[in-house]
Amino acid sequence: MRTASWTDTVSVLDRVTAVFDAFGEHDEGLGVSELARRAKIPKSTVSRIAAELVTERLLDREGDKFYLGVRLFELGQTVEQPQRLRRFAHPVMAELRDLTGQSVQLAVLEGTDVVFLAVARSEPAIRPHARIGGRLPAHTTGVGKAIMAFSPADVVERILHGGLPARTPHTITSPEALAIELRQVRSAGVAIEREECVLGRSCTASPILNAAGDAFAAISVAGATSDVMVDRTAAAVRAAAATLTHRASTIRAE
Repeated sequence: MRTASWTDTVSVLDRVTAVFDAFGEHDEGLGVSELARRAKIPKSTVSRIAAELVTERLLDREGDKFYLGVRLFELGQTVEQPQRLRRFAHPVMAELRDLTGQSVQLAVLEGTDVVFLAVARSEPAIRPHARIGGRLPAHTTGVGKAIMAFSPADVVERILHGGLPARTPHTITSPEALAIELRQVRSAGVAIEREECVLGRSCTASPILNAAGDAFAAISVAGATSDVMVDRTAAAVRAAAATLTHRASTIRAE
């Protein structure tokens, strides 16, 4: 029997990563054929990898569909900063949801995207466009603009000049226009997103700041455009963000 080499190991890791990357933010479940097409891996190979990942609970299977597994979320829970942030943000998010009647989202910036760490859904909830662990282009979201407005200049420049693809006809795709809006966000302490990410959906967001005054996360109220009234949500979102900023500084001081 041939001993597995380092290049064999890298190949396996590449293929497993490709399978995970095949899942998009709106996917409910994928069959083997679609996984193989997206991952650009032979169907027989994907079938074998998927079966092994199900055994390890890294994928779940229902019928002929595969889903990202619960163990991935469990592993993500062990990452200290997101875990602590979710923990102290949860009661504030629940209170904001109850006050506004809308879904509340918590996100951080990673590269040119925002990653959602927690979502407190309203009841009855419209299907949210954000999911825990999901990514969206920062410039298309309220949380992204709130973080960018309070980020160092090099972070903002990287996003502004890294390409601003449109998700809807309302997405800001001009670096100059986005820079102007970020200055307005910084002045107001709140970012407004109106159908720039998903048609029919809007949000109001505010940054959560560190001791230097830079944003390390943001919180938002999101819902149907007709329900998210800026004059009703802006003050509440700013207050929630201020509370989380204070709690974060208290925890860091401990």
